[in-house]
Amino acid sequence: MSASFDERQGNRPPGAAWRAEVARAQERALPAGRVVVSCAASPGVAGLGRHVQEIVDALERRGEPSVCISRSTAERAAAPLARSRVPGRSIQFRALGRFSSTWRIRRSWAEFDAYAAGQLPAGDHLITFCGQALAQFRRAREMQYESIALVSGGVHARHLARQHAAAHRRYPLERSHAGHISKRHLLEYAQAERIYVASRYIWESFAEEGIPEELLVRFPLTPDPRFGSDGASPRSSATFDIVYVGGLSVAKGVPLLVDAVRGLPEAEVRLVLVGGWKSRGMRRFIERACAEDPRISVAPGDPLPHLRRARLYVHPSYVDGFSYGAAEALACGVPVIASEDTGMKELIEPGRTGLVLPTGDLAALTEGIEAAYRGEVLGG
Repeated sequence: MSASFDERQGNRPPGAAWRAEVARAQERALPAGRVVVSCAASPGVAGLGRHVQEIVDALERRGEPSVCISRSTAERAAAPLARSRVPGRSIQFRALGRFSSTWRIRRSWAEFDAYAAGQLPAGDHLITFCGQALAQFRRAREMQYESIALVSGGVHARHLARQHAAAHRRYPLERSHAGHISKRHLLEYAQAERIYVASRYIWESFAEEGIPEELLVRFPLTPDPRFGSDGASPRSSATFDIVYVGGLSVAKGVPLLVDAVRGLPEAEVRLVLVGGWKSRGMRRFIERACAEDPRISVAPGDPLPHLRRARLYVHPSYVDGFSYGAAEALACGVPVIASEDTGMKELIEPGRTGLVLPTGDLAALTEGIEAAYRGEVLGG
């Protein structure tokens, strides 16, 4: 890991100078030569796609020859993804897929891996993402690539399982399969010659599990350039809008945030949840909260208009390797309250641009939001 980069960047907000420095760090992190970047997400689409786009953009800035294989590549070619065959697991995959979005994602990633392995062109270096790399690694070795690298958008699989378990013990609203350690991820870690990580938090989770530090390479991330201050006067309105952007799930700490807001007496407080749920349990929890407290609402769609009006952004996740949503809020000039288990916490300047609070602590979260509302921290 490049500790010197962490020390230089400090806890500055994501302004132009910070973005330029991060761009240089991204370029330094990538190998020289013909690079193939592969990911099941389409570049620029959602968080994973944004991660892919940042890698591709960094290669283009350096003028390196590169190829990007993604799900959109297959769609443009009208090529069906190969059906992965997992001995003894086909029936289990089909059954679980009817009930679990997690298992559907894992299955689709395995299918993409098989497809991408068949599409690999001649190259020097392969960079692909966790959960979708094993077939590509084998093929790249057969083609005598100089290196094979893994991008971990999140923490080590064992750390992820522990944090998910803690979240679901507190709020048993939906089933989580993260507790079942992904053997695929562990095999990928063992085979990768380099593992790219987006934050110190991710890096520490791998180091704590015994991954050699020399294998870990920091590739920092930035919010999309469209997220920035609009130059308007300081926000002032009749309400105090709190925004959260992302999946409405237990692991993201959304039930904790809802309970914190419901515990506040101030009528001016509003909570806007920009995202969607993927389980019946979360849908019922959110719908009930909205019905019982009209200060809480769900608003799917573009988060930017909501961030422009926000007085505070809260990201109480039990585990998040980076969190583009929280970084985008900072870029828009919105103070952020984040948990200790959020990778972007290193961008927060405590007491000035945000607060970093203990993960899963309802009392601390409630007090932090109320202190921000009263102007006792973060300038009101």
